[in-house]
Amino acid sequence: MWISNAFAQATAAGADSGGLMSFLPLILMFAVLYFIMIRPQMKRQKETKAMLESLGVGDEVVTVGGIMGKVTTLKDQVVTVEISAGTEVQMQKGAITTVLPKGTLKSA
Repeated sequence: MWISNAFAQATAAGADSGGLMSFLPLILMFAVLYFIMIRPQMKRQKETKAMLESLGVGDEVVTVGGIMGKVTTLKDQVVTVEISAGTEVQMQKGAITTVLPKGTLKSA
């Protein structure tokens, strides 16, 4: 016949290291992603949690909506913030983004 038989060939001796080398770029991309995105985000979450736990009555704060005021009462997850004389707003503790230095807000 004109067509010769085809036989399977054995793999080369160094083919096992090729599998690891093909995953190396993927591993490097994950490492870079971890150090650039995931780790800083975890650090920010830790700092925010510590700030909310140390929150006390009389602290001057800024909320997510940009409202600045003074904390008058604290409950488990509810904070009452006085935004002007006689005007108090209740909000969730997570709505507070920043604790300002004492004396930042001027009383009228």
